Amino acid sequence: MSQPILLLNCGSSSIKYQLLDPAQSGPQAVGIVQRIGQEMSTIDHEVGDAEYHEDVRFADHTEAVGAVVRMFAEHGPTLENVVAVGHRTVHGGSTFVESTLIDDSVVAKLDELSDLAPLHNPPGIAGIRAAKAVLPNVPHVAVFDTAFFATLPAEAYTYAIDAEVAATHGIRKYGFHGTSHHYVSKKTAEYLGRPLGELKTIVCHLGNGASISAVDGGVAVETSMGLTPLQGLVMGTRSGDVDPGLPKYLSRSAGMSIDDVDELLNRRSGMGGLCGYTDMRDIKTQIEAGNEQAQLALDVYVHRLVGYIGSYIAILGGVDALVFTAGVGENAAHVRGPVIRRLAGLGFELDEAANLVRSKEAREISTPESKVRVLVIPTNEELEMAQETLAIINGLG
Repeated sequence: MSQPILLLNCGSSSIKYQLLDPAQSGPQAVGIVQRIGQEMSTIDHEVGDAEYHEDVRFADHTEAVGAVVRMFAEHGPTLENVVAVGHRTVHGGSTFVESTLIDDSVVAKLDELSDLAPLHNPPGIAGIRAAKAVLPNVPHVAVFDTAFFATLPAEAYTYAIDAEVAATHGIRKYGFHGTSHHYVSKKTAEYLGRPLGELKTIVCHLGNGASISAVDGGVAVETSMGLTPLQGLVMGTRSGDVDPGLPKYLSRSAGMSIDDVDELLNRRSGMGGLCGYTDMRDIKTQIEAGNEQAQLALDVYVHRLVGYIGSYIAILGGVDALVFTAGVGENAAHVRGPVIRRLAGLGFELDEAANLVRSKEAREISTPESKVRVLVIPTNEELEMAQETLAIINGLG
């Protein structure tokens, strides 16, 4: 039986969407609304090989979601058979530790959690309200980026600050990209033909945002992102780990405010801050042209990643598989190669030719002699969202 699910991923000025049946291969339709609230917005809707584009202003998310529904009505496929709407929701705090059926109390709690993700949760809430208004007769489900990491042990999620302050303000490590880490860890077990429950896996989700997780028997035990998505690895424009004393130092020496420092660390740091480029393809081109700053940026990126992998091997007590995923992880051989070569002392051995292969399929890039299997597995966060949404609504009966 067909069970199509509409998936919405709402940003501050955009909505990405898909119509997806978990039992079928590939989405039935995909689209994106951009520049919501600006002078002119755009919407792009794709069904098979057909593409539809409009330039029209959407004042807010309510108008934008209404336009999404209209595009389905005008260009198909129909939304009449949709069984649920799944909403990507970035931060569930300690309240939401699994995907959750949305009602008014859930929306109210998400409002309360907005301080934990001020850039992400408010547009997600706006999208939920808009979608419930135009599609009121189907269940809506929140799928949380943080949920997969609700299993972290206290020793992993606790920051060494005043315990009362931490408890009062919900300060702890939450982790993000959970749908991707969950999906890829399951796919790793399938690829290796081994039970998920017996595998020790390290997943590297490397895109413009980047995170790494340690997964023991299908259960997350550590991850790099923390209270916010700023902690951890070097990213496109985010710094990742820095000395906690940096904001005070910049306030004293450069006269920077907290907002100035936040802007610096989130939007003017990472690869962009180091060399002026955020796309790994551009960075590779610059390195080949002799740009020493681009080479340094890549070296810093690799150094940080290798350090996390080594620490996670220690935390897991060994590792069966190291997996690369997301845009950089799946496509940047010049990132994967240096990482694996620097892990040679721990028994990793790279198949240089396999690493250079570009493919949308899951594949192995380690040699048969490697003590650890090294895989590249394309992520599919939308499929994971659809499966979790379906599991929630199937449980309602």
